[in-house]
Amino acid sequence: MQKFILDLVERTVATYAAAFLGLLLADKFDLTSIGALKAAAVAALPAALSVVKGAVATRVGDPASAALLARPRE
Repeated sequence: MQKFILDLVERTVATYAAAFLGLLLADKFDLTSIGALKAAAVAALPAALSVVKGAVATRVGDPASAALLARPRE
């Protein structure tokens, strides 16, 4: 279970960072504008979807991973 949590946290943080930086770059990287605050809020949506995907992945793939990969053969 701890492996799954760490995997999911890593994926969620990476998704948030990528979305936030992408939105900041699209807004000309002005951290003092209202656009930066909006980018931070909007970037949370893909990160939240990453958590949902990770939860679904435990039912489809390896329950110890947030990936949609096939379950390991025993």
